[in-house]
Amino acid sequence: MVILAAVLAPLGRQLQRRLAGRIRLQQQQQPVRRCNLSACSSRYVLSQMHPMWQEPLAIPGGERQSPIDISVRKSMFDPQLKPLVMKYDPRTCQQIWNNGYSFLVEYDDTTDKSTLQGGPLEDQFRLCQFHFHWGENNKWGAEHTVDHLLYPAELHLVHWNADRYSLFEEAVMEDNGLAVIGVFLKVGKRHEGLQKLVDALPAVRHKDSVVEFTRFDASGLLPENTQDYWTYAGSLTTPPLTEAVTWIIMKQPIEVSHDQLAVFRSLLFTSAEEDVQKSMVNNFRVQQPLKGRTVRSSFVPFLQDAHPGDVPQ
Repeated sequence: MVILAAVLAPLGRQLQRRLAGRIRLQQQQQPVRRCNLSACSSRYVLSQMHPMWQEPLAIPGGERQSPIDISVRKSMFDPQLKPLVMKYDPRTCQQIWNNGYSFLVEYDDTTDKSTLQGGPLEDQFRLCQFHFHWGENNKWGAEHTVDHLLYPAELHLVHWNADRYSLFEEAVMEDNGLAVIGVFLKVGKRHEGLQKLVDALPAVRHKDSVVEFTRFDASGLLPENTQDYWTYAGSLTTPPLTEAVTWIIMKQPIEVSHDQLAVFRSLLFTSAEEDVQKSMVNNFRVQQPLKGRTVRSSFVPFLQDAHPGDVPQ
C-alpha cells in the first residue's frame, strides 16, 4: 500500500521520516504466514520483520481501509468513468530513497509537470513518488488481490491533489487528498522499462540510503492498457493509514523477470550500522474488510474475463 516521501524533495517525505523515527525495535515473533503484518490485525501480536509494524498500532476505526480483495463479479461497471490521462515528465525524477520499508523513487512535485487526471478524479493530481510492495517469493507480495489471486508484487504511483491543497503533507491528511495507481507485477520476461531502476538499487541496499536518480519515465512502468481499471475509496496502507486515497487499480499487470524481483529482495530493512541485517521482503499490509464500499470498474466485468492476467508463477 502507500508510503510517504525524503529530505530535499517534496515536503511529504518529512512526514514519513518523522513517523519512521518514532518506531522502536521489539522482540521478534514469527507470524503464521511469513509476513510482517500481524500487528495490523492484532494489537497483541508483534513482529520485527521490518520496522513499520514493530509495535501495536492504533488502527483507525474507519470504514475505508486498504488494501482489499477485488471481487470481479461484485464490482460495478460505471460508464461515467473517464479515460485516465497521465503526463509524466522524466526530468522531474530526482532520487531513490530506502526508507526502511520499501524504496521510493521521488519526483519534484512543486509544479504541474508530472500529473494524473481523468478516471474517477475531478481534480489534477501531481506525481510525488512511486514504490513497490513484494513478497519473499513469487507466490505473494502484492497488497491488493483480484478474486483472491495473489501477485508477487505491486507498484504504487502516488499523486496528491494540487488543485485543492498546497502541500503533500496537507493532502495526505484530508479527504480526496491522494490518488494512487496500483499495478500488479507478474513473473515472466524481463521488463526493459524497469531495468534502469533495478540497476540502481544496489546503491540503496541499506535503510536511509539516498542516491540521485534522474530522467526516469514513470509511464514506462504502466501496462499497455491503462483504460481498464477498478477504483474505490480507501486509505494509505502504512501509518498514518489516513482515508484520503482514491485507488485506481489497473486490470492488466506488467511482466517482470524473476531476476528483477530478486534485486528487490536483496534490499534491507536495516541500516549498515545495525548488527542484525534483515531482508526487505513481505512489505505489505494485511487486507481490510470492504465494509459496504462499492468497487467500480471502467470495463464490463464479464465472467470469462474475470482475471487480469495469468496466475503468478
